[in-house]
Amino acid sequence: MTRTPYDQFSKQFLEELLSPLGEVKIAREVPGEARQVDVWFSPASQSTTDPEVLGLLGRLAASPCLLEPFRKQPTPTEVRNCLLKLFLIQAELQREAERNERRIQETDLPKLWILASSASETLLNGFRAYRNEENWSPGVYLLGDFFRAAVVAINQLPQTQATLWLRILGKGKTQQQAIAELVALPKDNRLRTRTLDLLLSWSISIEGRQDLDEEDRALIMQLSPLYQERLEQQLEEGQRIGRQQGQQEGMQAERRTTIENLLRVRYGSLDTQLSSMIEPILQLSTEDYTLLLLQLSNLSREDLLSRFQNQSN
Repeated sequence: MTRTPYDQFSKQFLEELLSPLGEVKIAREVPGEARQVDVWFSPASQSTTDPEVLGLLGRLAASPCLLEPFRKQPTPTEVRNCLLKLFLIQAELQREAERNERRIQETDLPKLWILASSASETLLNGFRAYRNEENWSPGVYLLGDFFRAAVVAINQLPQTQATLWLRILGKGKTQQQAIAELVALPKDNRLRTRTLDLLLSWSISIEGRQDLDEEDRALIMQLSPLYQERLEQQLEEGQRIGRQQGQQEGMQAERRTTIENLLRVRYGSLDTQLSSMIEPILQLSTEDYTLLLLQLSNLSREDLLSRFQNQSN
């Protein structure tokens, strides 16, 4: 069950970004006592989307992994619970490999990425987390190699395009800066549009809560103008679609009047049988409709009725 509106937002956000790269499972069940992984990701063998589009997030998702986002700094117990879920899934995969009489390599086991809005030195030192500056961005702290786990301290990530999609999951000034960078992206950017929609939905869901802190209030204030802009865009889009529908309806009405007049002129009157032919004629493609009008002067009443009766059968 979703614990907070942030949980819902973070899961939808990661699902939206990672789906083009592979299979995403939200709230994946793990063996044993009822537990769920926030986001389980398994990359596709082939994908038309380049993972580099997502920068550091795309690199985290280069192999099967568990993604556990935290709006606040996780407690030691929460980190241990994440590790427990990782170990249970690793054990499940190993048992499956044994049943199929194959050997699973260490590199084939999934990784755990704890996406924390912040992580104190006390927390990191308590799990002997360390930085590998040669291979990973500042803010990424690895646990021992055999754990296959890491803590990503989002507030420590550098402000670059490569970290943008992770900083969106941050808090306070880190998230506010990321949103400003997101808004500055080209308006035809699909990820920009979808992410803003998710952010706006999240802000609306928390707006009426009594337990908001100053950072959440600042976030709502930052998103308010964007919400108004989005409403205006949706209104304009609705009006455009309405005009198109109106034009189509007007065209259909004009076509119906034309058919009625031609049938009256050609066959002398518009009785029940001929009237029943109008709707099928309206369903013709523009090409077939035009061809019928050209042929109408040579078609007898019986030919016309027979043609459309045969089509309906």
